[in-house]
Amino acid sequence: MTQLVPVLSFAHQLLRQVVQPGDVAVDATMGNGHDTVVLAQCVGGSGKVYAFDIQERALHKTRRRLQAASLDDQVALICEGHQHMHKHVRQALSAVIFNLGYLPGGNKALTTQPDTTLAAITQGLALLRQHGLLLLVIYPGHEPGRIEQEAIEALVTGLDQQYFQVLRYQFINQKNNPPYLLAIEKLQV
Repeated sequence: MTQLVPVLSFAHQLLRQVVQPGDVAVDATMGNGHDTVVLAQCVGGSGKVYAFDIQERALHKTRRRLQAASLDDQVALICEGHQHMHKHVRQALSAVIFNLGYLPGGNKALTTQPDTTLAAITQGLALLRQHGLLLLVIYPGHEPGRIEQEAIEALVTGLDQQYFQVLRYQFINQKNNPPYLLAIEKLQV
């Protein structure tokens, strides 16, 4: 058994460590709903998850996944881009997760975009409570993903280390530019 877990599994481990029952969290890119379900399990019935996606297909798949797990009461599914997070979320957040790129099994030409993603990251960081986490699963293996990666890295490398610390979790000997995780902890509010 390997000791190093895949990128998305590591992101879920981090979420389970920081998100507690009664907390509020955001899935900025709900996709097929896997991250939304993890967050809903963590916040429990007394918490709230806001999940964003622009594709109706993502909302439908996520709703079905949540209903099957009896977790749909604590989740608000929002068919809108993550750059509109500020219109829906007012509470302090324990976590925000972005699983960037395109919807698995969907149209690969429809991907997250640097400008909207940067706006959502900025909003998410502002909403994080002290020691909250913002997680970014980045897919640089396709051209739009590489462009988005460069924009994100320019933003996060410039974050003041007094207020944020940024971790990169990446397998560096894998082929075809594998996905990696940037985990940002807010140190001070």
